[in-house]
Amino acid sequence: TVLQSSNSLKASYEDWLLTYGLSVSPFHMRWQTALFNRQFYNWGRWKPRFLYLWFSVGMVFGIVAMFGSVILLGKTLMQTLTQMLTEAPRAQNDRMLQVVVSVLSSVCFVSLSCPHQQVPGVNLPVSQLTYFFSAILISGVIHEVGHGVAAIREQVRFNGFGIFIFIVYPGAFVDLFTTHLQLISAVQQLRIFCAGVWHNFVLGVASFMVLFLLPAILFPFYYTGVGALVTEVAEDSPANGPRGLFVGDLVTNLQDCPVYGVEDWNSCLGDISDKSQVGYCLSAATLQQLSFPTRVYRRLDGTVECCSNNSLTDICFSYSNNLDSHLYACLPARKVIEASKICRTNTDCQKDSVPSFCVTPSLENQTRLIRVKHPPHIDMLFVGHPMHLQYTVSLSSFVPRQNFLSIDLPVVIETFCKYLISLSGALAVINAVPCFALDGQWILNSFLEATLSSLIVEKQHRELVGFLILLAGSALLAANVALGLWMVTAR
Repeated sequence: TVLQSSNSLKASYEDWLLTYGLSVSPFHMRWQTALFNRQFYNWGRWKPRFLYLWFSVGMVFGIVAMFGSVILLGKTLMQTLTQMLTEAPRAQNDRMLQVVVSVLSSVCFVSLSCPHQQVPGVNLPVSQLTYFFSAILISGVIHEVGHGVAAIREQVRFNGFGIFIFIVYPGAFVDLFTTHLQLISAVQQLRIFCAGVWHNFVLGVASFMVLFLLPAILFPFYYTGVGALVTEVAEDSPANGPRGLFVGDLVTNLQDCPVYGVEDWNSCLGDISDKSQVGYCLSAATLQQLSFPTRVYRRLDGTVECCSNNSLTDICFSYSNNLDSHLYACLPARKVIEASKICRTNTDCQKDSVPSFCVTPSLENQTRLIRVKHPPHIDMLFVGHPMHLQYTVSLSSFVPRQNFLSIDLPVVIETFCKYLISLSGALAVINAVPCFALDGQWILNSFLEATLSSLIVEKQHRELVGFLILLAGSALLAANVALGLWMVTAR
């Protein structure tokens, strides 16, 4: 009786899943429906001439992308191998490679079910998960819509559309009648198989245009070019505190570097980090008045410290006069910096008749004293590595024209567009690779049928050529992902 009840319950559960188009298996769940079939058929029959030109352009793009993806993966693999064999790789190349590997791996997980490098909540900030998964889902849906509409345009029966979740990663698919696909010509098949890659490329371009034109789009509500608006300050940020930065502050200068937007903020911090610490002009009389005798000692990195009282307001400054080029004074930082001119040498301070010195903060290597202007508030004085300031303060180039407007909306649009550009572009690149189980497999097979039928008459020989190319393409993609992930995790 218990066994019969269990079997009955299992049958009822399976019938319920079948009724609603659901399929559930370990780590994988998918939903398929015919609810959107009418809409797909309307799209596929809208302006047939335009759609013919649209998908013909997509076919050319898909073929070019197939060859281009092989060149890109080959170049990336060579860079990875070079860095593995190099003891001291250049930081810029390393950053570039990590970005390429990250994007490739992000889409690879959805397409190939391979290990993912950007693990949500570990490498990927929790605050970015919504953007990440939404961009993946939208990119996948647009990709499959391309296949579905192209298939209907080529008179292939469309059975349904669906969405799946593999572990936590969303995606989409279309169900086409395979027999119809096999009956149409190779060129028609190419239009269908290239449509997904083509639509992902178009989505990436459209997202880039929105990102590029965002200042004009939001102009009636937000203005730009006046500074970088603080939208968030991390709790553990060095910029936190009563004289730090607050949400809604408008940063206009970092030292003598003007800030008109977020890009200027990042650029200025980069310059400050790369260049030596700037000094401040201080008259001889003021220097004598503010300084007090202290013990000078060297830090482990060779720099000099002369403030031994653990004060939060005093900093050790170094300067030189005509007799001695290594003099040090412990001075109150804010009094030295306020109303002082920035300098590099004493010569920069000799414009007035009053004798002055260029006093420079004596700080540990890579540590900088940075003056951040955010009027009408008092200037913030930051002491630390410039990158700590960059990573713990979020800013926007868009300033609301009215108080009721959200300061986060432009940031949300910007961030989402960047995710769409990256993930949709990567989905196009990955799917164009001549690799088993990807669009590139079907693009390659149809391309060989369309171009080699007259040269290689035997179909089995054409299939053998295609198989060998697919084997090489799969190995190339797998090598890129495996070595790339090893490089990132190893470092």
